[in-house]
Amino acid sequence: MLNKIKNLNKELDRINLNSASELEFFRIKFLGKKGILNSLFKEFKKIDNNEKRNIGLSLNIFKKKIKNLILKFKILKKKKIIIDDLEIDDLTKPGKKKNLGSRHPISIIKHRIINLFNKIGFQICEGPEIEYDWYNFTALNFPYYHPAREMQDTFFIKKSNKLLRTHTSSVQIRYLEKNKPPIRIISPGRVYRNEKISAYSHCMFHQIEGLYLDKKVSFQDLKSTINFFIKNFFGKSITRFRPSYFPFTEPSAELDILWNNKWLEIIGCGMVDPIVLKNVNIDPDIYSGFAFGMGIERITLMIYKINDIRYFFENDLRFLKQFKKEF
Repeated sequence: MLNKIKNLNKELDRINLNSASELEFFRIKFLGKKGILNSLFKEFKKIDNNEKRNIGLSLNIFKKKIKNLILKFKILKKKKIIIDDLEIDDLTKPGKKKNLGSRHPISIIKHRIINLFNKIGFQICEGPEIEYDWYNFTALNFPYYHPAREMQDTFFIKKSNKLLRTHTSSVQIRYLEKNKPPIRIISPGRVYRNEKISAYSHCMFHQIEGLYLDKKVSFQDLKSTINFFIKNFFGKSITRFRPSYFPFTEPSAELDILWNNKWLEIIGCGMVDPIVLKNVNIDPDIYSGFAFGMGIERITLMIYKINDIRYFFENDLRFLKQFKKEF
């Protein structure tokens, strides 16, 4: 009987269960009422008492080996089910097929702009899209009574002083409250304004704003920075600075670029107003700086010759697939 158990152990070593049906066949064969194990125990009752000790030990080890093999299969099967479920349900995992999508054109242009300013020391700084009035308006020299607020009408949250930010300048105020010069940051992100949606305007769009603050920063530093960006992004281009007005900069300017024989405004800029510096407890007699901002949609429309801003927000695959070769 010991030889029979030894041979059956060798058979167990060769068994490889791959499916539930194979497991069931194995269970019936070895553990069923008419199975091998019951047959061995019936035979065990008939043997001499002097042999029962050794044979009984081998028989119990054999029985345990069968149950361990079944348990091992069930554990492996459970793990496989979990893995399979993750492959189906975990939407954060990469797709199995290649070339399923592409970067959005807004993202393409945004990262090109960010990379250029990174090269000259500007670091990315981001903040919330739902903002307090202080950060979005008041600290930036937009008092409650200021008429310039009408130019940046936005969406207010009922019964609170919160709103959807109209520009990413609010991020600069948050940063200035916690950091002291020298400061060189850019703030990319979504902004909102209460505007009628058309081919050339939208209630939601994207901006990149920059801020440089240090001792003895001049308007010439501003022009040099902007010209660096224009030259490296657009190539050799004809530009012009025009005097303008923004509550948070003084003096202020707008930069136009000659594009397809037309002057197009792409950047607003200026020297940071001393009032803004005082609002964040920075001494304007010691520090000065400049700020600039640009709309990513406007530049993207120019680069790709797109005639309708609404295409960017419709998620039409026929439109988005055109940018698969971009990086």
